[in-house]
Amino acid sequence: MSLSVLMLLEGHFPAMGGAERQVETLANALLDEGHHVTVLVPRADRAFAAGAGLQGCIPVWRINYPPIRMLGTLVLMVRLVWLLWRWRHRYDAIHVHIAHNMGAVACVVGRLLDKPVVVKFSGWWEQERGCLRPKGGIGAAAALWMLRQASAVQAISRRIAADLERVGFRPEQVHWLPNGVPMGRFERIERNDFGNTPPTIVFVGRLVPEKGLDTLLHAWAQAERPPGWRLRLVGGGDRGSELAALAARLGIAPSVDFPGASSTVDLELGRADVGVLPSRFEGLSNTLLEYMAAALPVIATRISGSEDLVAPGRNGWLCEVDEVEALSVALSEAMAMPASQRRSMGMFARSDVMAKASVPAVIAQLLPLYRGVVA
Repeated sequence: MSLSVLMLLEGHFPAMGGAERQVETLANALLDEGHHVTVLVPRADRAFAAGAGLQGCIPVWRINYPPIRMLGTLVLMVRLVWLLWRWRHRYDAIHVHIAHNMGAVACVVGRLLDKPVVVKFSGWWEQERGCLRPKGGIGAAAALWMLRQASAVQAISRRIAADLERVGFRPEQVHWLPNGVPMGRFERIERNDFGNTPPTIVFVGRLVPEKGLDTLLHAWAQAERPPGWRLRLVGGGDRGSELAALAARLGIAPSVDFPGASSTVDLELGRADVGVLPSRFEGLSNTLLEYMAAALPVIATRISGSEDLVAPGRNGWLCEVDEVEALSVALSEAMAMPASQRRSMGMFARSDVMAKASVPAVIAQLLPLYRGVVA
């Protein structure tokens, strides 16, 4: 039986952020399976008209509100409640993609209307700026109480799931369910037993402090690098020139590439032999999922999300955050390994992420939650 799902996103849509990309990915997949989806967002970008619109094939409804602090939030929440009530016969479930004010209101309204509400917690934002932040005051406490009224909670890592249980969510309410990665983007990547020329370790993401790229450059300088190996840092950000200067000071600039941001990530991953993610914190990195979907073995720090998917010795390496020596050893081992062995680890990475985080696997677990089956 087909379902009608409201995807609630307190942010810009469309946009390049992880939450926005995940909404678009899941909405398109659900539409392809014959379900009905409407994405409900605030009219944060005045370039878009209020009310009904389309993003590709996805119906979008933008709630208008005055761009005035406090008053705008109040108007937005009232209009959200009115829409959820007025449309109560048009949807079966609500999927909240950012656990903030709109999500909190939706949880209470869904409880009153006996509608399943699934709330996704991504970790960093909620813990640093949202309802889980330390010393959040009465506002954060009230939002947390309201979010606990959800019928189900999607935690994108096991570490986040444990954090949610510590703040009062019921264990049976919390489900470890990663973001879904569209595997089809990477199906054309073919790897041989001889590796790429030149052999390459790639990082894809923003060049910002939380990604730990200064640690990566120090580790690269210490690693035992066979001739010809390159480190490629793909992405834009406010630390690009600073990182390039650090590479020059460390004497590794000739082996490090800074190509800038790329709109063809699949091509970047196709020309790489190993993916590296030295982040200091994440909820669950979409880059990690894409590395694995592209059949790359992964060197990652032991943080939320990565520790759920990277299995040392099987599909990659894990090391502690900011430990230059441990990261250097992992880099050295990856480069010294025969290309055929790296290819084998990459195939395990792909099969592991397909089983746990491919879009069909994620939707198969979401559909019972949309139907209110939480056991």
